[in-house]
Amino acid sequence: MAKQYTKKLIHDTFINMLNEKPLKKITVKELACACEINRNAFYYYYSDLYELLSEIFEKELQRVITEFNETLSWEDSFKVATKFALANKKAIYHVYDSMQQEELIRYIYNVSGNMMERYVNNRDKNVSTSESDKALLVAFFQCALSGMVIRWIHSGMKEEPEEIIQRIGFLLDGTVETALTRSAAINELSNFLDI
Repeated sequence: MAKQYTKKLIHDTFINMLNEKPLKKITVKELACACEINRNAFYYYYSDLYELLSEIFEKELQRVITEFNETLSWEDSFKVATKFALANKKAIYHVYDSMQQEELIRYIYNVSGNMMERYVNNRDKNVSTSESDKALLVAFFQCALSGMVIRWIHSGMKEEPEEIIQRIGFLLDGTVETALTRSAAINELSNFLDI
């Protein structure tokens, strides 16, 4: 119980600090002091701030996976996935603007991929799409969504992402379902011609 409390305290304090200043200006000593623990207590759980950051992103990814709801549109699913970023814009920007940018990009890529894989698999229930086509479709949307989020962060997160997500959703409405149906039709035709 104390272990979980201490880890949550370290996580929350670190995120609060990241919302105040860049990652490169945060030290373990300062974080431990803000948590009212000694540095050895910090090092009991983490080897450095980067390991802590990696664990925070991993926990957020697990939260997104847990909160995914098959009844949601991909747009609403993506809003769930971006909840952490929206609540911690400065922290996200400070990580993006640091040497740990790759960790953030990996997190964004993993969230986008996981969300789209589950969404595509959920939409594929009534058709027999090839696994290679599903993987291609997931990869395409994973790259597109990740690129949009990274572009948004890079531009200073000035735009409201919900408006962008809704607009993209409107423009691409039915694209996933249409692609799955086309794949299934090609598979059926190939199977028929092979007979």
